[in-house]
Amino acid sequence: MSDPAKSIRIGTMISASGGEAAKRIGQIGHLGFESFEPFFWQTTNGQNLAELGKACVGAIGDRDIKITTLGMFGNPLEDQPMDRETLQGWKDCIDNAHHFGATCVAGFTGRVRGKPLTDSLPRYREVWSELAKRAADKGVKIAFENCAMDGNWQTGDWNIAHNPDAWELIFNETPDDHIGLEWEPCHQMVYLIDPTPQIRKWASKIFHVHGKDATIRWDVIREHGIFGKHPFVHMRTPGFGDSNWVEIISELRRHGYKGSIDIEGWHDPVYRDALEMTGQVRSMKYLKECRGGDYVAEDGAYGGGDPSLL
Repeated sequence: MSDPAKSIRIGTMISASGGEAAKRIGQIGHLGFESFEPFFWQTTNGQNLAELGKACVGAIGDRDIKITTLGMFGNPLEDQPMDRETLQGWKDCIDNAHHFGATCVAGFTGRVRGKPLTDSLPRYREVWSELAKRAADKGVKIAFENCAMDGNWQTGDWNIAHNPDAWELIFNETPDDHIGLEWEPCHQMVYLIDPTPQIRKWASKIFHVHGKDATIRWDVIREHGIFGKHPFVHMRTPGFGDSNWVEIISELRRHGYKGSIDIEGWHDPVYRDALEMTGQVRSMKYLKECRGGDYVAEDGAYGGGDPSLL
């Protein structure tokens, strides 16, 4: 029986920079994740991505797990040696996504360092217009994560796609239908933006979703503001933060999103280090419940798991 619930899969990110992505899939593939996002930090380290993709697919085997998206995080707009590796990494990911079974490559736009956001637009248009053509030829979508990486409108080092006003600008520069967002509520909550209405406005541009949440400490804001010494927000693993994931997933479904929500771990101040996978597995189960739980067909046929738990 097909499972319509899995039109939105719940998975997690795995590092691919060190060459052990397939090994990691083998280690955690039995835990219930339905998708993986292998990601590279700034460089692929010269790996043969065709072989890596085949190895990852082999590690999945006959399990119902998909790789829908690859991640390539760095600054492809600047011209330092590592920036050039990031740009080449984008090209290699686009060219080899099909070996993983992926149809999307996600990451940062890059940025002209230390300059106002709008100063990056000419370089953005130059780089991403070319990458958009490359992706179109390969049938691949490009998705920009909405993370500021501690930047803002006036300055930054990594990414300009972190604010809805910036999205308007970059999508005007590259109006291609296959360029969109790798969206997550956390980075909008850091700006004190209500994330859910964004889905209704930007749904057609959401190509991939990161499972990351935030807890806003309103008591700190009321006493110390947002520029004081006390953190006013903590990034959290979904299920431990403030976001209404039932509402988020419902809105994604309502607007036709079909893809994965891949958990971005390693940020939670509590469920980290020795508790990292405890938190991630708890988050996976929580997001599956927010998705609606196990699928039950109209004729009463049960789609999976233990029916006594319904």
